[in-house]
Amino acid sequence: MKRTCSLGVLMWRGLALDQFMNQCYGNCEDLTKGRQMPVHYGVKKLNFMSISSPLSTQMPQAAGSAYAMKRAHKDLCVVCYFGEGAASEGDAHAGFNFAATLECPVIFFCRNNGYAISTPTHEQYRGDGIAGRGPAYGIASIRVDGNDTLAVYNVTKAARSIAVNESRPVLIEAMTYRIGHHSTSDDSTAYRSVDEVRHWDKVDHPISRLRNYMVNQGWWDDDMEKNWKDESKEQVMQAFVRAEKRKKPSITNLFTDVYDTMPDHIREQMNETVAHVKNYKEQYPLKHFEDMK
Repeated sequence: MKRTCSLGVLMWRGLALDQFMNQCYGNCEDLTKGRQMPVHYGVKKLNFMSISSPLSTQMPQAAGSAYAMKRAHKDLCVVCYFGEGAASEGDAHAGFNFAATLECPVIFFCRNNGYAISTPTHEQYRGDGIAGRGPAYGIASIRVDGNDTLAVYNVTKAARSIAVNESRPVLIEAMTYRIGHHSTSDDSTAYRSVDEVRHWDKVDHPISRLRNYMVNQGWWDDDMEKNWKDESKEQVMQAFVRAEKRKKPSITNLFTDVYDTMPDHIREQMNETVAHVKNYKEQYPLKHFEDMK
């Protein structure tokens, strides 16, 4: 179970740049057939549940999925990512409580970045963060420096071992900071100072910290970084261009994939829509869409 901001996890699991771009454009190669918001990925073959915009909906789902794995004796676990703001929703309580009482092999990974969009943590809760809630549910919990890549890796590895081998949930709270705006429609200078952002960017940036460590170990240098950035930028831009040129999915996809066998009333609606578009085809940019089937 994943939520927004899990792009790095999905990339690590092997989703190609072209598929990321196809989803953002909602073109004919998009695995979700243009039905989702941009960056709301879902990839069945990579065991990556579709991202959902409403907060916390994935948390009780994660507990349920983990319980199903437990009953099937699959020796697997679910990892569910969410922010500290999502932990204020009722679904978070349901997810935690079901996971604890049913002893589900699930890792709840909270990224506490200081702001739930524009709401700072001191307005979000009065307790000791999110990890402090775990013991009340009977969930093994740990807080980690979310800007320390290696610490996060080791904590997650240990959490997975507990979840799989002991069949019980684990709560991780990674303390970090959101340097960028929440979204393109958000102006974070309205609720925090530029100096605050600059401080975190300069003093405790996770990428800079990992880079410095790798340089000190002799694993990285300026030339390697320049080559990597140039190559990565070229790959992204090429995928961007390819996705932009692809056609949009056929409008008949509006009606498919809801039922195993399409009911007569849905088929009737689809046929009416196709007939309408064909009758007034000069009013629609059909050249940008796949042919209606």
